[in-house]
Amino acid sequence: MHDAGASARDLEQENESLSARMAYLLEQAERNHEIMCRHHAFDLELVGAGSFPELIGTIFRSLPLIADLEIVTLSLVDEGGDIHSVMDKLGVDFEDFPQLVFVPAESELGFVPARNEQFTGPPKPLLGPYHPAAHRAMFPRLGAGLHSIALVPLLRNKRLIGSLNLGSADPARFTPAMGTDFIEHMASIIAICLENVISNEMLKYIGLTDALTGVYNRRYMDARLLEEIARAQRQAYRLSCLYIDIDHFKQVNDSVGHQGGDDVLREVACRIKAELRLSDALGRFGGEEFVVLLIDADLQAATQVAQRIRASVAGSAFSLACGAQLQVSVSIGVAALDDFERDHAIEGVAQQLVAHADSALYRAKENGRNRVVSFD
Repeated sequence: MHDAGASARDLEQENESLSARMAYLLEQAERNHEIMCRHHAFDLELVGAGSFPELIGTIFRSLPLIADLEIVTLSLVDEGGDIHSVMDKLGVDFEDFPQLVFVPAESELGFVPARNEQFTGPPKPLLGPYHPAAHRAMFPRLGAGLHSIALVPLLRNKRLIGSLNLGSADPARFTPAMGTDFIEHMASIIAICLENVISNEMLKYIGLTDALTGVYNRRYMDARLLEEIARAQRQAYRLSCLYIDIDHFKQVNDSVGHQGGDDVLREVACRIKAELRLSDALGRFGGEEFVVLLIDADLQAATQVAQRIRASVAGSAFSLACGAQLQVSVSIGVAALDDFERDHAIEGVAQQLVAHADSALYRAKENGRNRVVSFD
């Protein structure tokens, strides 16, 4: 009887142990399923991002939450600064993304032997303790409190385009012995999405800019004008337009050739832009004509800007690539959006504003060129 009782107790304990083990495994399975669901939703959110700010905003906002991390940063290879420049021109405010770092070369990411003895071999994830001297550049806004990090290469067609940098306050979170399949899979999706969205933004920029001068094209300016008029109506501020034409441009082409004419167009665009604020917009309307939108500027302020532009262009000779020195001047017509026009349909107001500036430009040409005329 004693042996039978002991066997029953043993069996009962074994059942309790198995039940506890089963409950633990079920809890772990449910937790893993929840984690997988969160990461799946994150993947879908990444794939659905339609712009560069939306994509990186999703990464910085969602990934620390679903992965329980103190910080997530991105280091992107940007040789020549083209990505940063284009995103800036498309209106990305980098102050909103302090976790985004641009580096001029792959070697800055730390995955190549040339940077540090710790970082050798092919670009594979690097997991281990946080070392300020080696890793501060990847985590520029947060170093205190980090104890373990994972630097995950972003690869596209075997080309290193950046690094996904994960930081944790838990010293055991990232260790060299850990498997990296999961974070590599996540990084591959992020890399694909980054490449696609950057390519799309580049194409968007190309479609909205003049290839020769680098300023906006007419398509962009037409759309921007409608946006600014609508905003001016809502916020009750002034909007002015400058219509600028290079004087005797046919003679420029005849004297220095079309290559020289291209040099003149680029330099005129550069000198105009130097007199504008970041909020203003400059576009080439075609040929030798440029249009400027001055935000929150009345007719008097716009006329003063136009006079500065005229003086800048005429003030010093243009040095052309062929070695020639050329004096160039511009004529400028100025018009402003008045209170009466605010009550009308936006499309009609836009056409009228540009037409008024063009009319003033025509008078400037008639009156001898190299001058500014305001529409009254």
